[in-house]
Amino acid sequence: MTSHRRPLAVLALVAALAVVTPSGAQAAPTWAPADTASIRPGVMTDTDGAQCTANFVFFDATDVYIGQAAHCAGTGAATDTNGCDAGTQPLDTQVQVDGAQFPGTIAYSSWIAMQSKGETDPDACAFNDLALVRLNPADVANVNPSVPGFGGPTGVGGVSGTGETVYSYGNSSLRGGVTLLSPKQGVLIQNEGNGWSHTVLTVTPGIPGDSGSGFLNGSGQAIGSLSTLQLAPLVGGNGVSDIAKEIAYMQANSSLSGVNLVPGTEAFNGNLVGAILSQGPVALGG
Repeated sequence: MTSHRRPLAVLALVAALAVVTPSGAQAAPTWAPADTASIRPGVMTDTDGAQCTANFVFFDATDVYIGQAAHCAGTGAATDTNGCDAGTQPLDTQVQVDGAQFPGTIAYSSWIAMQSKGETDPDACAFNDLALVRLNPADVANVNPSVPGFGGPTGVGGVSGTGETVYSYGNSSLRGGVTLLSPKQGVLIQNEGNGWSHTVLTVTPGIPGDSGSGFLNGSGQAIGSLSTLQLAPLVGGNGVSDIAKEIAYMQANSSLSGVNLVPGTEAFNGNLVGAILSQGPVALGG
């Protein structure tokens, strides 16, 4: 009978390779507890004086990122919203992230990616509005990917019919630290741009400084990030860029093809009152 025993040297090599996943990707970091993490979805970011709200946490084989709107690094007027020709800060621009000891740097911008590609799709140009800020490795131990109050995201999803419930967490400094106004619940009004954008109406509506904040559907899935404040079809409506399309575009048109959104460690709950009360004494004026 022919022996199938492998030489010891071969077995040693197989054992050494077995500790590496087939893709070579590393396991995600051990996230900080949600109630003590200083860096989470909803923290404020500052890019050369432009304040925005972070949406979700992202991870690849080596780095942890936090998302913000690409227009937060824009260098033109507030009305310059076409990402295919608007001015923008370059990659590696420093971004101050609330709760981080060190500045992060812009690792991806949909505006830069579209301009480099020569994108001509008018819907992408108008609504593809995602940037990723690479966090300093020294700050990773203080990160948790859960959305304050609501928990989740449970993954990446979408919205379909009008009237569908959505949730968000804004953190504009214009609220003066009154965080009971940060958790928001609303409804989908319409989809536009061939699925690139969703018009939502929330209580309270998004305000300047909330740009980039993440939105969840009724299952707790990440559906998008706040891109525009709108006057039509309803005053106080917000334009939410579709996160699934934005991630797919990033993976296909940048060096960050292995980056994905990180689910929250906290279970999702669609309870607005509970989300408000979870903000603690600061939310109640204490």
